[in-house]
Amino acid sequence: MNGELHETVVIGAGQAGLSVGHHLARRGREFVILDGNDRIGDNWRSHWDSLRLYSPARYDGLPGMRFPAPGWSFPGKDQVADFLEAYAERFRLPVRSGTRVTRVSRAEGGYAVDTDHGRLLAENVVVATGTFGRGPYVPPFAPQLDPRILQLHSSAYHNERQLRDGPVLVVGASHSGADVAYEVAGRHRTVLCGRATGQIPVTLEARSTRLVFPVLWQIADHVLTMGTPLGRRMRDEVRSHGGPLLRVRAEDLARAGVERVPERMTGVRDGMPVLGDDRVVEVANVVWCTGFRQDFGWIDLPVAGPDGWPLEHRGVADDAPGLYFCGLSFQRAFSSMLVGGAGKDAAIVAKHIAARERRLHQADRREHVLTPA
Repeated sequence: MNGELHETVVIGAGQAGLSVGHHLARRGREFVILDGNDRIGDNWRSHWDSLRLYSPARYDGLPGMRFPAPGWSFPGKDQVADFLEAYAERFRLPVRSGTRVTRVSRAEGGYAVDTDHGRLLAENVVVATGTFGRGPYVPPFAPQLDPRILQLHSSAYHNERQLRDGPVLVVGASHSGADVAYEVAGRHRTVLCGRATGQIPVTLEARSTRLVFPVLWQIADHVLTMGTPLGRRMRDEVRSHGGPLLRVRAEDLARAGVERVPERMTGVRDGMPVLGDDRVVEVANVVWCTGFRQDFGWIDLPVAGPDGWPLEHRGVADDAPGLYFCGLSFQRAFSSMLVGGAGKDAAIVAKHIAARERRLHQADRREHVLTPA
């Protein structure tokens, strides 16, 4: 099988993929990072305009580089994008932008990685394509809505100016849904529907929170992990229902005049949304904050479990030696979903790859010694 040879191919140049690259480089391993965007950080640049991180800058660094912002500030999405670009440049990470991976399959000695620019062959592949998967999810009944209703998924929402005059229904009540509902409520009658996901017990940007944030980070990074029963229970909740409210809390929504409906949207009647209490709401806009569906159909291997998430342990694929994941929601801990949590997960993956390569090369040397000339 012909193709460009590499020891490791990393798919995705976000915080997870770049962190893996950094740790592989420190271990002297050969690799290349592929990313479908034209510019490093473009995935962050595409988010809604007002998005800021939910952790202060002092907790947002990547391995070997602090985030270049005041420690208790909350960086915006463009700052994060520029930071990722600067990070790759500083450590001279071999990123190939504008290269979209279309398929990963088994090949002799490893894997074939097909892209829109040709094929690569690798002993190891790290899938670092994002926290929640490739495909924006909307319910199957979304096309039944009246065509005069503007529909936007949160991944396509940028600011309130995109919306039509009239009421807004925000579907999905985790932190992204709350943020969007709070923002649009200033100019639109807004209904936020969806199951409550809880909220953190502090006001994120209050000065007093600086005293407790180290404790919150310790919990996110060391207590809510896959090594504790509490962490395993929370992972199931986060992956299936979304994370707790962070910046915008229930009382903020109430003050902004957002109508909070704890039932889900269950269908469409006469072109209008129906909520779980059989209530029909007349709206001009629907913003789907319903997350992303895991889509690993482009990996020609049985890597996903019944819930659609990869079968992996600490990023190591259970049944596919040499295949890894990094940057998944709650991969190792709650902190895996945060920029500053990527480095620790990446270090685990890079360490496993380096150990695997040592074993493979030792086996090759033994085979060479034992094979008659």
